[in-house]
Amino acid sequence: MRILHVIASLAPRYGGPSQVCVELCQELARAGEHVSIYTTNLDGPGTLDVPCQVPVWVNGVEVRYFPVQSPRRYALSLPMARALRWTIPEQDLVHNHSLYFFPTTVSAHLCRRAGVPYVVRPHGTLDPYHFRHHRGRKWVYERLFEWRNLNRAAAIHFTTREEQELTRPLGLTAPGVVVSPGVHAERYQDGDRTGAAFRDEWPKTRGRRIVLFLGRLTEKKGLDLLVAAFGQLARQREDVHLVLAGPDNDGYGRTVRRWLEAERILDRSTFTGMLLGSRKHAALRAADLFALPSYTENFGVAVVEAMASGLPIVISNRVNIWREVADAGAGLVVNCDVGEVARAMASVLSDPAARTTMGERARRLVAERFTWPAAGKRMVEVYREIVEARNRSDLSVPSPKEACK
Repeated sequence: MRILHVIASLAPRYGGPSQVCVELCQELARAGEHVSIYTTNLDGPGTLDVPCQVPVWVNGVEVRYFPVQSPRRYALSLPMARALRWTIPEQDLVHNHSLYFFPTTVSAHLCRRAGVPYVVRPHGTLDPYHFRHHRGRKWVYERLFEWRNLNRAAAIHFTTREEQELTRPLGLTAPGVVVSPGVHAERYQDGDRTGAAFRDEWPKTRGRRIVLFLGRLTEKKGLDLLVAAFGQLARQREDVHLVLAGPDNDGYGRTVRRWLEAERILDRSTFTGMLLGSRKHAALRAADLFALPSYTENFGVAVVEAMASGLPIVISNRVNIWREVADAGAGLVVNCDVGEVARAMASVLSDPAARTTMGERARRLVAERFTWPAAGKRMVEVYREIVEARNRSDLSVPSPKEACK
């Protein structure tokens, strides 16, 4: 099959959506599908240092970047729209990532015009937490474009059952499919298990129990809860250190620093910025506990990465894989409450045997539920069902010549 993925940006600063799109496409290519990604060169206030409007091959996937124009937040790119106009009719299926962006809006329109089926992955934008933000302008956009884009899709791709359930009140008519993303679990189990490389890079963490937050520094991640909870923990224990590893796209880190100062724990905290590749793996290996008390989390790629590394985790019940984690005993699930987060972290750190058991269960859960080979296989099955249904529909419609007989 010829499959095109359309996404506003692949810049690492945008976290899970960009990472999942690339890794899913690479898995599809390994399965023998012809896969392309069309995206812009948007990278926050700047642009990615990539060639534009020419193919860039990454592990069997053809990626084409197009120059972004103003308004940048909308990821406007007229060159991309022109390219999509010519490319979409050649595809068997198109997979659009996220809502309220120019590339995916144009892609859905062109798919309908060309009779090419398309899948929409909302990326959590339909979660009540996000859905109510900027409701006025979203309401206008939805009535102009987005409800049509969603309801006429061949399928809406959800990454968890929880995400799908949260959208039911919206009354969407397109069928939903659940395909969770994955990780390459073996990459998180190789190499030095001591985390010495991370502690050498960040000497303040030496001799400390590390509580690791891995993700973008944004309001939805529950960092206000985490800082206050870590403050309680730090007043009980002298051996703990908070590591905040992730990009600060909108200056939210300044607010987090003020909270840390107010709690008098800034000197017991480390901001590393974004960690990629071996540096991220080193942080996961050095940590004793992973914490993510998000107010909303569509899936939680970082949670799965932590579990693949054998880390016990503390997450909120707004992280949409919390049921899987709780059922597997791979970590502790709490409400978005400072006291609950603090008590959960203290409980895990004070019980080495429980940490080991949770870590083993976490690895097993990833191996059973969240690997790319399994995700890629399921996604191909979904695509084939859609394409075959489209082909059957085409065959059932008589040609003009036959209709005149």
